[in-house]
Amino acid sequence: MYKFVKKTWNPLVGCYYDCEYCWARRLAKRFKCRACNEFRPHIHPERLNQAVLPKSGLVFVCDMGDISCQYITNVRRVLGFVEDFQRKYETEFFFETKSPAFYRFFQRLADLNPRKTILSATIETNRQITLEFSFAPITAERYRSMKELAWPRKHVSVEPVMDFDLDVMFKWITDIEPELVSIGYDNYNHHLPEPPLSKVLKLIEDLEASGIKVERKTLREART
Repeated sequence: MYKFVKKTWNPLVGCYYDCEYCWARRLAKRFKCRACNEFRPHIHPERLNQAVLPKSGLVFVCDMGDISCQYITNVRRVLGFVEDFQRKYETEFFFETKSPAFYRFFQRLADLNPRKTILSATIETNRQITLEFSFAPITAERYRSMKELAWPRKHVSVEPVMDFDLDVMFKWITDIEPELVSIGYDNYNHHLPEPPLSKVLKLIEDLEASGIKVERKTLREART
């Protein structure tokens, strides 16, 4: 999913946001687990008990779902595992959600090492057009939560990018102060309201000029 990720690890699977463009939900239909097939939020305890994770590099936790949709007891188990692992090794852990307000619970559930933990949010646009494709919180709420989040290492995913207002998106992202932004178009032809490529390239140019690193994902001409 990201070039900087060394391994993905999915002790928690599933989501209630029902995004039309979700690749994970489609992939989960291939699994033998019924809860995975239905993409209901649930835990796989065996992936905690038998976890084989690298002792360095970055691990993406739960890319097959959204951690904000999971039961708190299950999230606590996963974060507790991460906390213990961070004490022993230099492994970094990456979390991503469409409801970053949930991150305010992280410090209550476990004592994660901020130096080894990156918290990310998906913000596809500054406009409310995401409501046509997802039950996730509107992007304005995600922006406010990430801006207010007191965490040193943050990431923003603008993928799949939808049409946006250049000045607003630039302000949102710079307000959040991420160490990295990933930007890319839809890979699965979901007929989303896409911005022209020239606008996306201008956003990238402006972000990099402001000192923010940008990972270029799928960049192409907008589909109509």
